[in-house]
Amino acid sequence: MAGTAELVDGASVHRVDVSDAAAMTALAAAVVAEHGGVHLLINNAGITVEGAFREQSLADWQRVIGVNLWGVVHGLHAFMPHLEVADEAWIVNVSSVFGIVGIPSQSSYCATKFAVRGLSEALWEELRGTHIGLSVVHPGGVNTNIVHAAKSYDAESSQASKDFFAKNTLSPTRAAATILRGVQRGQPRILVTKEAPMIDLIKRLMPVWGNRLIAYLTVQSLGLQALQARKLQEFRSDRAARRGERATP
Repeated sequence: MAGTAELVDGASVHRVDVSDAAAMTALAAAVVAEHGGVHLLINNAGITVEGAFREQSLADWQRVIGVNLWGVVHGLHAFMPHLEVADEAWIVNVSSVFGIVGIPSQSSYCATKFAVRGLSEALWEELRGTHIGLSVVHPGGVNTNIVHAAKSYDAESSQASKDFFAKNTLSPTRAAATILRGVQRGQPRILVTKEAPMIDLIKRLMPVWGNRLIAYLTVQSLGLQALQARKLQEFRSDRAARRGERATP
């Protein structure tokens, strides 16, 4: 954060838990007190948990929802009153390409990013005709710390994701430039990274089979075919064991 602040004249840095509503309200008040108002809100905080739905705990879900969805809701609630009195204002909600397609081992992340997409599309209609614009952003692979900070239920999958992100993803600087260019152009949807438009098109043309194709290609690109086969076998073995337990007199 300090490095980013050095690039912007008059910037201030505030550390806050976006999942805490009171903290976000206090943040908005502090920002307005220091800078006199708000014109641009970017809801960008995000985390993920890597693991099959049956592996992820309710605590995992609560944590991911707290940051990825409630963080956006809290940001909107805290800053909207200040955006409403600005001469002009814009909101950027960062979803993901995983807010367009569902991917195995990312159920909680996909759920929240789909929710951010739905929330944003509803706000398009509510804010139409006002001075507040809104962009929902669907990035593909961007080389941030999200993968390195992720909780994972499989070391092989975690390492594969880290290796892929290190070699095949867009820099945060270039991603930010694309987003800001989209805001300047007034784009309601901003697709970031070269694979994002292709994923979007495939899913639009083939809602079910397109999802399966993209999920398959994702597993292939990460080299996790054997892992997926093993998880399927574990599911079948656990099911057989449970059915056997119920059948035992």
